[in-house]
Amino acid sequence: MEKKCIKISNIKISPDKDTAFLEGIIRKELRLGKDAQIDYEIAKRSLDCRHKPQVMHIYSVEVYKVVRSGREEKLENIIKKSCCKNAVMSKRVIYKFPVNATENVNEDERPVVIGFGPAGIFCALELAKAGLRPVVYERGQDVDTRTKKVAQFWETGELDTECNVQFGEGGAGTFSDGKLNTQISDTFGRIRYVLQSFVKFGASEDILYANKPHIGTDVLADVIKNIRQHITALGGEVNFGSCLKKIEIKDGKVCGVVIADKDGEYVRKCSKVCLAIGHSSRDTFEYLHSENINMEPKPFAVGVRIEHPQEMINYNAYADAAYELPAADYKVTYKTKNTDKERGVYSFCMCPGGYVVNASSENGRTCVNGMSYSGRDSRNANSAIIVTVGPDDFGHEVLDGIKFQRQLEANAYAEGNGKVPVQLFGDFEKNITTTKLGEVEPCIKGEYTFANLKNVLPSYVADSVVEGVHGFSKFIHDFDRKDAVLSGVESRTSSPVRIIRNDELVSTSVCGLYPCGEGAGYAGGITSAAVDGVKVAEYMAVTSACMG
Repeated sequence: MEKKCIKISNIKISPDKDTAFLEGIIRKELRLGKDAQIDYEIAKRSLDCRHKPQVMHIYSVEVYKVVRSGREEKLENIIKKSCCKNAVMSKRVIYKFPVNATENVNEDERPVVIGFGPAGIFCALELAKAGLRPVVYERGQDVDTRTKKVAQFWETGELDTECNVQFGEGGAGTFSDGKLNTQISDTFGRIRYVLQSFVKFGASEDILYANKPHIGTDVLADVIKNIRQHITALGGEVNFGSCLKKIEIKDGKVCGVVIADKDGEYVRKCSKVCLAIGHSSRDTFEYLHSENINMEPKPFAVGVRIEHPQEMINYNAYADAAYELPAADYKVTYKTKNTDKERGVYSFCMCPGGYVVNASSENGRTCVNGMSYSGRDSRNANSAIIVTVGPDDFGHEVLDGIKFQRQLEANAYAEGNGKVPVQLFGDFEKNITTTKLGEVEPCIKGEYTFANLKNVLPSYVADSVVEGVHGFSKFIHDFDRKDAVLSGVESRTSSPVRIIRNDELVSTSVCGLYPCGEGAGYAGGITSAAVDGVKVAEYMAVTSACMG
């Protein structure tokens, strides 16, 4: 469905002005008086820092209706009379789930969703709204229990391998910055629909138009809990502490799943399974490979986290801007020239005012991630600085990427003796163990210890990180400061495998099996995973489990 509108772009407003001021600009651009009633939405808002210390908000808005003297006016006539050079006629695509709601679903026909991260959550949400009463199995715990277990791990080092930063309600994104920006293309309106759903269940409305929207781990926890409660209110079922052990297959089709919970194993009959297992379900990848489910290794990236004072990042972005502005972020990329071959080095999952977190999920292995609360108010900015690796680096067998990740994480565990290994950038470059901090004091959730991260990473990755950090300093002054804090290892950037599916999103090996989201290799973040969950739900909601 499409909704006609006037789109006005490039509206520049200083950050201290409110939406009432913005509405006045809209009226002026379209030559509308104060008596006109206008229905509009902010389509996008970004921050222009090119002329710092002067900074400006740049808005795009969409006007859907104008009423004067009790009469709705044609938008085409308004835009013609206004002569506004920044206004054009446009259309907003409104997403609508393509399957009508059904009733009285047979128990054995209820679709099953494995995993309750963004992909599984949105797949289950759409199936529930369609009346199909999905049954969800999540190996971790609900978000409240999970939060307590993660906090306990950070405080004591006692790891629950089934419920941690990687596993549990909300997936790995629950303990992150809650970034919602994505680079995927979307002609059906699914991205905005996902964002609108987050707002409906408790997120701030500004995620609908912010250039780089984020929720924050604290707010995200409440949002996903609200979505789960809505799914169950619609007849869906969400089971925690329930891990997939086997997919029952007969004549090339799904006929059930074997689930293990605290009481043992049992079989659930079904004909459709959404496999939204996340990028860290390594045991499940091994099981799927043993069952000859078609999979392939895929490139990903590994490296370290780097911390700088947030004030330094703010000054680089804003200089001495007079306004109170949000904690600044950055995105930097570099191509190496002095390593074994040209390699891409880039920042990833940048967390303004955030924390580095111990994100481990396996005993004897350490990995890190970044996290921010909604206020983004810690003293440090952190980001992953990662290097692209592929099958030529780690091997061409399906599970070789997992073996590579595990080896790096085992190295990190050994180097830190179970704690997060930390090193100053200057010491990393010199290949010596850090013995004391400089001006940058780490913001880390979990215990850390001084170490030498060059003992963790392959030389081609370590050398690429050094060259990249120096390269980034051309864009962010002092990025390569010697006392910047590194921690490792950043190894869970994306799935190391892809579970191959056809154009109808069904596994090429088994009818009724729908690989979905980041773990299956079809997404890279909260929003793209959620969108993939919506797409899979569309196909699961149709009558036939085997299409095309």
